[in-house]
Amino acid sequence: MENSLYRQILGIRFYTGSATQSVTQMQENGGLLVVPAAPALKDLPTHSAYREALLNADLVITDSALMVMVWNMLHRDRIRRVSGLEYLREMLQRPEARFPGNTFWIMASEESASRNLVWLRSQGILVPESHVYLAPMYHGSIDDQALLRRLEELKPKHIVVTVGGGTQERLGKYLKFNLSYRPAIHCIGAAIAFLSGDQVNIPVWADKMGLGWLLRCLSSPGRYVPRYWAARKLVPLLVRYRDRMPPTSDRNKAAAA
Repeated sequence: MENSLYRQILGIRFYTGSATQSVTQMQENGGLLVVPAAPALKDLPTHSAYREALLNADLVITDSALMVMVWNMLHRDRIRRVSGLEYLREMLQRPEARFPGNTFWIMASEESASRNLVWLRSQGILVPESHVYLAPMYHGSIDDQALLRRLEELKPKHIVVTVGGGTQERLGKYLKFNLSYRPAIHCIGAAIAFLSGDQVNIPVWADKMGLGWLLRCLSSPGRYVPRYWAARKLVPLLVRYRDRMPPTSDRNKAAAA
């Protein structure tokens, strides 16, 4: 293997270093970081825009406990899982990310933004109003000129995207290729919601054991049980294709960004 810190899984180059190493890489190099979970990874054969976003990311970390478990069983490997939550905790310990104006937050809704900002403030992280953006509902290809203008004006070093999986990666790719400078774009999805109370709290021990999915299902069965039950489709993909990208049968070509 060309580098022991990387694994090619389903055609995607995953970084298998620690959360500390991942955050350091992003601080030093900038670019796009994505944290794909099993419910989205299962769509690699059918969602070209999502697939292209992962292929164009600079760092892809191993958030999916299911993927890591199956991969290690199939290959007698010992890669570790680094969750988006673990990554975010580490990132928010760095002085650079905590300094007002250095970090720009893209939030999923006004309600979640309010809770997230209250939690950040409780951690001593003050986010100026100008550095918070409420993402619209993105349908089809992404073209958000208002967001680009704001970012070009402020030029924050870090952009944290907290919208849903499948969309946030496409948005991250859009920003990477349309901004005139190279910030660190962290697509960490719901990670901050587990800390702020916007979603169920996931303790460190549960995250380390890969049980976040279970706590989410228990907190809102109607919403999360179907999502994680569908994620089982990732297993046959891993068994059949292993390091290769599954062939495409794309039903979402119109969504390519």
